[in-house]
Amino acid sequence: MTNETLTLISNRRSHRAYEKTPITREQLDAVLKAAVESPSAVNRQPWHFTVVRDQKLLDEMNRAVWEQMMKRNPDMRSPRFRDKDFHVFYHAPTVIVLSGMPDNPYTPIDCGIAVENIALAAESLGLGSVILGMPRDAFAGDKAEGFRQALQFPQGWDFVIAIALGVPADTKEAHAVKENKIAYAD
Repeated sequence: MTNETLTLISNRRSHRAYEKTPITREQLDAVLKAAVESPSAVNRQPWHFTVVRDQKLLDEMNRAVWEQMMKRNPDMRSPRFRDKDFHVFYHAPTVIVLSGMPDNPYTPIDCGIAVENIALAAESLGLGSVILGMPRDAFAGDKAEGFRQALQFPQGWDFVIAIALGVPADTKEAHAVKENKIAYAD
């Protein structure tokens, strides 16, 4: 069976290279509309979306992630950190950072749903995206509170997940789908 939505899902990739071309306000408004229309447990909408286009701020966060990552045992680091030029945001022209409501066990799930809505909306508009968890490390160091303020997180909220957006400058084949990931309990 095929349809437009299933094809869109099948075609979506995690892009890790972007053109410097900024996304348009119309594109940004469309992906944010998809985000805020996401379902959430008990309709709490436990998210806050911060649009970041300030490359200096993204570079500062990237450095903070590096600092935290280098404190880890090398076996516990992402292999991407072997490349000294690795940038956690892949130099995307736009990053949306989701902060979440504390003390709500469904916040990570609800923010995950919202970020996937953003990714699919971006794909439908011809944009590339990559969903990012590694920026979390920027909120573990001594610059964390400054980042929370710069990103205008609501009081007491913290980083949950982020997504980089832009015109993709790479191509990517579909990832292999592992076997035995579906069971039926009929």
